Amino acid sequence: MTKGLASTGFELVASPEWVDEILLRGADGDICLYSGGPIDRSALRRMVAERQSRLAAAGLRAGGSLALRLPPSPAYVANLLAGWRIGAQVILLDHRLTPFEVDTAFQRLAPQVVVAPGRITSSPLRAFADVEETVTPHPGRPAATPHAVIQFSSGSTGPSKVIGRTAADLVAEIDRYTRIDGVPLPGERVVVLASMVHVLGLVGGLLYGLHAGVQIRPPERLTGDSVLEAVAAEPAPATVLGVPFHIGLLASVVDPPALPQLKRMTTGGEPVPAATAAAFTGKYGVPLGNMWGMTEVGVIATDLFGEHRPALTPAPGLVVVERGGELLLSRPESPYVGSSDPDRWADGWLRTRDAGTVDPVTGLVTVKGRLDSQVSVGGLKVDLTEVEATVAELPGVVAAVVLHDDVITAYVQLTSPATATTVEAGLAERLAAYKRPRRMRVLDAMPRTTTGKLVRDRSVLRQAARGGR
Repeated sequence: MTKGLASTGFELVASPEWVDEILLRGADGDICLYSGGPIDRSALRRMVAERQSRLAAAGLRAGGSLALRLPPSPAYVANLLAGWRIGAQVILLDHRLTPFEVDTAFQRLAPQVVVAPGRITSSPLRAFADVEETVTPHPGRPAATPHAVIQFSSGSTGPSKVIGRTAADLVAEIDRYTRIDGVPLPGERVVVLASMVHVLGLVGGLLYGLHAGVQIRPPERLTGDSVLEAVAAEPAPATVLGVPFHIGLLASVVDPPALPQLKRMTTGGEPVPAATAAAFTGKYGVPLGNMWGMTEVGVIATDLFGEHRPALTPAPGLVVVERGGELLLSRPESPYVGSSDPDRWADGWLRTRDAGTVDPVTGLVTVKGRLDSQVSVGGLKVDLTEVEATVAELPGVVAAVVLHDDVITAYVQLTSPATATTVEAGLAERLAAYKRPRRMRVLDAMPRTTTGKLVRDRSVLRQAARGGR
């Protein structure tokens, strides 16, 4: 799997052959991507070669740095692979970032070339955009590390961290996917809802799909009906890949048609409440698979058949242990760009900051939520994850975040006829008094990250609450 990777210091991020051998290899006529029409291997290779020439003309060289801030699109895919074929480091920036956030990222990483949207001719609801990109030289510097890709953490609990992954690390994750039972198989399709700027959609959707011969088919629009239309478009089996937010899109479809092509839906990100999982499987009759991962590593553990919920099986080749109630992951090098934080990585172990357990007999991992979810109230221990799950499963609760902010505080998004009073009444029946939120904030819409995760940053939630009820 690692043939073609180079280890030559910072002058060369990676030998470009890994892109050809791992991602672009295949028969010319094989359909690998769908965006307004089928894109076969030969067409994708032409698109990559054209972008490679354009990037080189802008001054990008092996060991250089490229900032890519395009929406998911054929142009995004082609420029990403072209940057890697040159041997450059590619910095992935979500196209939805504000100019202030983009400027901050540029100050931190100083790319030499920037690819940005020029003209977008498609609807904002399009899952894959029609975009004409601009390629601009930028007063930056060559890559300071040997990482092939630079990403930012989701920022759901605070400021984003800068995370680097080498080409060898990406290839190792692709290899892990090939050995996980239940992933899409060659000749099948994956309907990708997760953003390809972030790790689930990038590796689990795009890179694995290109390597394994799985057709990558985003829906025309990010609506429940459009997702089902993408599944029904061809007879080959299809897996829907997204985050828990996308389950709501499919749950909103009234009387969905029979879909023999639908193989399963797989979600990453936040844990899926048991009631939500049961509602989905009852409506569609297929497994709802779950994945646990981090931007720093990619996929860590899975349960793609929904057999062990909420427990997960570690992905092949990864070692997960529990120490002091926290889940740690064996990692030979720090994934963080810049000075390594010993509170996050030390002595070959990455602290996930997730509370959990590892079954000593089966090896199954159970993630219990963020480590800081354990608080003391009047000398009694309260697991905020339990409180949040209880709130989220009450009738009329669309989404919920529970934090300890001097007192236990619940931020909720409701649908009629639910009110703060009905939520409090429901909690009185389900939780002991000391566990119940002392403060309830009803928001018109819960803040979410660009990956669809609920934001847990207190300052952001407080600001959103000022506009709530």
